[in-house]
Amino acid sequence: MEITIKIDQRKKEARALLEFLKNLPFVELNIEKPRYNPETEKAIQDVRNGNTFKVKNSKQLFAELGI
Repeated sequence: MEITIKIDQRKKEARALLEFLKNLPFVELNIEKPRYNPETEKAIQDVRNGNTFKVKNSKQLFAELGI
């Protein structure tokens, strides 16, 4: 049986837990770094899903963005 646990490594306690887990013979860690920040990852996923819109000029773009 495999279990997936996501740990935020920014906390000191989380890093200590990971160091402990690394020393256990029955634990295999697959540490993955995200390519980009969460907002960029969401934008990439939106484009892949076809969630885009077209504008005629920058004025319309800023209006769509609410800026």
